[in-house]
Amino acid sequence: MTTGSTEKVNGAKALIKCLEKEGVDTLFGYPGGQIIPFYNELYDSDLRHILVRHEQAAAHAADGYARATGKTGVCVSTSGPGATNLVTGIATAYMDSVPIVALTGQVPRSLIGNDAFQEADITGITMPITKHNYLVQDAQAIPRIVKEAFHIASTGRPGPVLIDLPKDVQNIEIDLQYPDRVELRSYKPTYKGNTQQIKRAAEEIANSCRPIIYAGGGVISSNASAELVELAEAIMAPVTTTLMGISSIPTEHPLYVGMLGMHGSKYANYAIQESDLIIAVGARFDDRVTGKIESFAPNARIIHIDVDPAEISKNVMVHVPIVGDAKQVLRSLIKYVRRCKSNEWIEKVNQWKKEYPLTYRQSRDTIMPQFVIEQISEVCKDAIIVTEVGQHQMWAAQFFKYSEPRTFLTSGGLGTMGYGFPAAMGAKVGRPDKTVINIAGDGSFQMNSQELATVVQNDIPVVNVILNNGYLGMVRQWQELFYDRRYSYTFIKGSVDFVKLAEAYGALGLRAEKPSEVRPAIEEAVRSGRPAVVEVIVECEANVYPMVPAGAAINEIIDLEEH
Repeated sequence: MTTGSTEKVNGAKALIKCLEKEGVDTLFGYPGGQIIPFYNELYDSDLRHILVRHEQAAAHAADGYARATGKTGVCVSTSGPGATNLVTGIATAYMDSVPIVALTGQVPRSLIGNDAFQEADITGITMPITKHNYLVQDAQAIPRIVKEAFHIASTGRPGPVLIDLPKDVQNIEIDLQYPDRVELRSYKPTYKGNTQQIKRAAEEIANSCRPIIYAGGGVISSNASAELVELAEAIMAPVTTTLMGISSIPTEHPLYVGMLGMHGSKYANYAIQESDLIIAVGARFDDRVTGKIESFAPNARIIHIDVDPAEISKNVMVHVPIVGDAKQVLRSLIKYVRRCKSNEWIEKVNQWKKEYPLTYRQSRDTIMPQFVIEQISEVCKDAIIVTEVGQHQMWAAQFFKYSEPRTFLTSGGLGTMGYGFPAAMGAKVGRPDKTVINIAGDGSFQMNSQELATVVQNDIPVVNVILNNGYLGMVRQWQELFYDRRYSYTFIKGSVDFVKLAEAYGALGLRAEKPSEVRPAIEEAVRSGRPAVVEVIVECEANVYPMVPAGAAINEIIDLEEH
């Protein structure tokens, strides 16, 4: 089905007009030989294009834009190495269910398969890490393919879609007619949960004494935070979240017990293990959450709500499966549950919260990394927090106080170092009204530090706070605890002066070396309205606690007092 009159344009211009029809306002990309026709037409377009300095950053920026706004992000690259440089960012989005559309140039159709210059089978390479991908063989199909790509990326369980465009296809003239709807017989996501299953879930809740809600990233992607909180308050159940589920419920809500799993709070892990009913919403029972799976929540019955039927009973067998959109299913479930004012279970969980608070050793002389997170939280209460991957990521999950959804962006499933800075750039482009802070380690930041050029050129005032401990911290922590302190190739101290690096790119560079300098540096960076780097010299051997060793049950916890 198409709307409007036809218009004769070449494939490249057709692509741009289709993007405009989809409401795209920003592209993150890097040009090259096989995508030149597209960039030639882009020259006359009103679309905003952010020229990154590495294609991986384009994919991460599109990802951050999508997570912060709820819209589909778009990235662009040329063929061959340009396309393969997107792969890490595409895989990151796939693992975390983020809607992005990647546009890649390709060699002309007559050369495909001949090992032509800068040729790569990017559709073959990305098949396992995209929801779907296309090699465009017919220019006339561009409008249909774009419409389908955005539909697939943003519906059901969101995820990345790639469109590979041979150079000659971009130059062929077509009659442009944009479809007004998508018809894919094999792709029909289920949104409305089965009523009988929802009633069964309500019965399970009524019969339970120790229920707990386990919320994942699906709550955020379906905009179901209000329904999550309403259900929790209705049945007086504690709420724990995965790393991806953080910000789906305010950190300071009395029913929130924090993140669970390997670096989750003790009280969250105890609560899940002692529960008799788990209400899992938009979560996938991954290994970082469950620990030793045979020992996970041994006495609990499980309700699992997820839009992706492939996730249900994949890792943990469930008793009441409900396939559907989290927001719609929770709305329906709330109608059937019995209201509860208070119970002994909540009192027990609250006692655990008092006995086992998240804590760290304070220091007057040395900056503790957890202290830095607390200072950021006080200075920038409503900021969007983005992280790289490592110890700082876990401290940001533990010690920042989040008050609204889509304010914690991190690479959860793939664990991608180098994600944070370009994702923060994308988030700031999508949400210019928000302060955006990238919390980084000295190792992760160097993965994509070249994007300082991008934020300066485009006046994107992202603040990077680097917790510089001179190590690849998380690996060093494992080496300390499980490998007799054999710090094999994790020491990186003195490799770069981050203040001078920032200044070389034209950004603001600041450094804090004493606890008293931390807050003023953060305040100055935010107040400046400029792209900024705040290097904070932190305790070099601080560890993330609590910690569950790999393969252990999640109530077998190593805590600060033990080390």
